[in-house]
Amino acid sequence: MNIKVTKTKASRLKDVDFERLEFGDIFSDHMVSMDYRNGRWLEPEIVPYGAMEIFPALCTFHYGQAIFEGLKGFYGSDGSIKIFRPERYHARMIRSSKRLCIPPVDFETFIGSLRGLLAVDKEWIPRKKGYSLYIRPFIIAMDNFLGVKVSDTYRFMIITSPVGAYYKEGINPVKLVTSGEYVRAVRGGLGTAKTPANYAASLLPGEEAKHNGFTQVLWLDGVERKYIEEVGTMNIFFVIGDELITPPLEGSVLDGITRQTVIHLWKDLGRKVTERRISIDEVLSCAMGGSLTEVFGTGTAAVISPVGEIQHGNVRAGVNSGKIGPMTQFLYDEITGIQYGERPDRFNWCHTVQ
Repeated sequence: MNIKVTKTKASRLKDVDFERLEFGDIFSDHMVSMDYRNGRWLEPEIVPYGAMEIFPALCTFHYGQAIFEGLKGFYGSDGSIKIFRPERYHARMIRSSKRLCIPPVDFETFIGSLRGLLAVDKEWIPRKKGYSLYIRPFIIAMDNFLGVKVSDTYRFMIITSPVGAYYKEGINPVKLVTSGEYVRAVRGGLGTAKTPANYAASLLPGEEAKHNGFTQVLWLDGVERKYIEEVGTMNIFFVIGDELITPPLEGSVLDGITRQTVIHLWKDLGRKVTERRISIDEVLSCAMGGSLTEVFGTGTAAVISPVGEIQHGNVRAGVNSGKIGPMTQFLYDEITGIQYGERPDRFNWCHTVQ
């Protein structure tokens, strides 16, 4: 795919300390930009990362017609650049596009422009284990108007950011608290779409949780307020007895790519996986009775995040004495091992860029 490239006159690469990366604070030199006008997507370009000219009446500001994705690029142990499961992230972007009335970007354009961007900014990809290049494709509506309607113009962009661990705890167990009075999503809403509004609902509860010493909110369903759905930035899994349990995708839970990966790996081990509704009362009861042995969250940013404590109302339950469990550790090691090329990619999940 031939893409017009305009390179920056002054790289910021020398100013970055790759040994002390936070998550999402630093952005690479270039970005992909492609406009939609007159009923079609134009050609993508790679341009220097920087400010865009927009107007106060931009409809995205007022009505939220926007979607995004998040995936990662890695330097493999063989020196190649790899992207983990890009076709799955693209497929989810298409589903989000449909829900937000946004014209879809085809996979050839998506992967071709991403490959071009990584080729230009390959020196921005961290080489340290546990670090990666976070990739953020997104589409925003570009019309300027006041009045609720679908935009006629859009912009597709990809920006990238060299990152360290998402949680400051790293692979150490995090603390969760249930959502209390707050609701994130209901069936038929935006819970299955990766759109800004889906995350805006979580900000206030998330800040309150952090103020009270917790890492994230464990969301309960928006109707009965008792069935577990997901964490603020992750899907959630419970190991009860010999069974791995995760909430089902019934219209209010994001279909996480790492969630898909964990289910696939668990089944490949010949072990039982169940996608079903699970109440907070059942989880607490199993924790108190000893049959709940591990809890972990999954997401692109954190990969696997063990949970050491859950609080619901006045009840607080510890998990595995606040330590990472053996299956949680195995899954983290297996997924990151595949991503960095240290373990066999038996399912062809890594897309090699060069």
